[in-house]
This record gives sequence, C-alpha cells and structure tokens, in this order.
Amino acid sequence: MTGLPERTWHLYLIECRNGHYYAGITNDLEARYAAHAAGKGARYTRANPPSRLMGSRAFPDQASAARAEYQLKQLPRSRKLAFLLES
Repeated sequence: MTGLPERTWHLYLIECRNGHYYAGITNDLEARYAAHAAGKGARYTRANPPSRLMGSRAFPDQASAARAEYQLKQLPRSRKLAFLLES
C-alpha cells in the first residue's frame, strides 16, 4: 500500500452525435468527458463527438470497472443504460 487514498473508478456511457453509444472507464469522470467533448478523448469520440453523458456507475477499483465495461459491451443497446443503473 502506498498510503494514497483509493480512487473510485467509473464506467460511463456516452451517446454520440451519430446516435451510437461509447463506453469507457475512468477515475475522473468530469475530466474524461471534457476530453471527449474537446476532441481529445478516444479515437472513436474524436470522429464521433459526444452529445451527452448517458450515465455512469462507480466501482472500487480499475479491475472491477474494466470487467463491468466488458460486460456492458456484450449487451444489446436496449440493455446498456439499465446495466449502468443496477446497483
């Protein structure tokens, strides 16, 4: 342990201007969305700018957020937002 406080990780879902969803994980949701909106985020959101943040879900660590991201990406579009809202 480094003595630093643990950071909460977030799984988030963005709706892009083309109507498609983009999912990702971050430990600073506000800064990450701002990067996407400024065209400095992922390659996909640089080509397809975000229109809104659909939602997010907190996780205690990066590994659990990454596992949840994988699960989310396996779901049909109609189930993705509901997955974020589950507790």
